[in-house]
Amino acid sequence: MDVYNHEFEAIIKEDGSPLTKADLASTKIIHRHLDPLGIPITGEETDKIDFSIRQNWTECWCVDPLDGTKEFISKNGEFAVNIALIEKGVPTFGLIASPVNEEIIFGSKEFGVFISSFENIEKASNWVKINIPEKVNSPIILTASRSHGSGSMDGFIAELKRISPEFEQKSKGSSLKFFDLAKGEVDVYARFAPTMEWDIASGQAILEALGGSVINVETGLPLSYNKENLLNPFFIAKTKPLQALLP
Repeated sequence: MDVYNHEFEAIIKEDGSPLTKADLASTKIIHRHLDPLGIPITGEETDKIDFSIRQNWTECWCVDPLDGTKEFISKNGEFAVNIALIEKGVPTFGLIASPVNEEIIFGSKEFGVFISSFENIEKASNWVKINIPEKVNSPIILTASRSHGSGSMDGFIAELKRISPEFEQKSKGSSLKFFDLAKGEVDVYARFAPTMEWDIASGQAILEALGGSVINVETGLPLSYNKENLLNPFFIAKTKPLQALLP
């Protein structure tokens, strides 16, 4: 936020994505806290380890130190920090922090999902537990990326219209879309365009802990992590109530 609240410059990386000194500073802070735990890290700004080594890992952290750099640069507030724990390819714990809103959502199947303010994160008694959404919205609400294309969704929208002729579509930047999914404020997030593992892992852990899913559109299986290629397949993320209507 110190960087965000002042003038800063962005550089363009070799892959065409932007980078700011906030990305780098956040990476250093996260590594300072996670490195002593002895669990290896994959992440957007973390040195990439060859798969010949990674394939032997039983667990790793999956980190995006600043998810939504385009939103950060445009100063619309829709950026986040993502940290997930991956165990044997499965995201088992997820944390998403919203620096502008000073909120953190985090959880796992083991102990549930909670939202906390930054101020109260040290006091578990002040965490607010999130319950599984009871029903879909009426009309159903689809969320999509604000600054990145979501790919051709004509087929999916046709499928959605079969169960809900009327639906709303909203746009939001970064993994903050998973805040809305977890709280039942939107029902589905479809992405038929590239994302990386660190963009989605924390959100998947949180959504699955609430009975939802993040499904590979080609296989119908949950997304897996610490793959040889860290690019995600196209996916559909759904709340639990929607799964009954849209398997």
